[in-house]
Amino acid sequence: MSNPTENVPEKVTLAEGYTGRLDGRLTGERFPVGPARVSKITVGEMDNNVYVVECTASGAVLLVDAANDAPQLVAHLRAEAPGVSEVLTTHQHPDHWVGLAETVEALGLTTLASPGDAEGIDVPTDRTVVHGDELVVGDLRLEVIGLRGHTPDGLALLLRTDAGTHLFSGDSLFPGGPGKTHTPEQFGQLMDDLEQRVFDRLDDDVVVHPGHGDDTTLGAERPHLPEWRDRGW
Repeated sequence: MSNPTENVPEKVTLAEGYTGRLDGRLTGERFPVGPARVSKITVGEMDNNVYVVECTASGAVLLVDAANDAPQLVAHLRAEAPGVSEVLTTHQHPDHWVGLAETVEALGLTTLASPGDAEGIDVPTDRTVVHGDELVVGDLRLEVIGLRGHTPDGLALLLRTDAGTHLFSGDSLFPGGPGKTHTPEQFGQLMDDLEQRVFDRLDDDVVVHPGHGDDTTLGAERPHLPEWRDRGW
């Protein structure tokens, strides 16, 4: 495979000052969260969100979903987040790992995924993580939350700091509802996990960063849980 940073036509452009609403491909925003710095970048034709979670004290970095535009993403990480050592794929849908192979090869990253979704990812998983595990990124601790239904074994990550709590939800939770499911059983499983593992135990001010599109908060979505149950999606 050729070096993915050769002949890179575009750069990832990050704006300081966070709104959670990105406009166009290869754009993003960076924002501080106490001891962390988080970048949200949109890539690919499906406007996938890529997240870069950095410990400001140590420089350690976790990449969440190497979704697409690998050459530009690799160049950005080398320049702006050289401490990146691991990449977690939230679920097995290909639009969330199109850029994974090139990114891993270029940067020598350790790959993380859930046991149930790893077999659907066309890059070997070095380490599987499950609901209740904790990822260590320098001084940061991120809780792994299993959210099943959109895929068999989807994952979310919860970052708690004194400056706020942030949930990286993959495609399991968006503004306006849960991620797409294909059967009533899958929908019921996803709603059960969202209610029991997210809404029942986290506060309204938790910011939700989904796999596509704009951010939201649990407080904005919580009143609509009965509506989602009733409509079945």
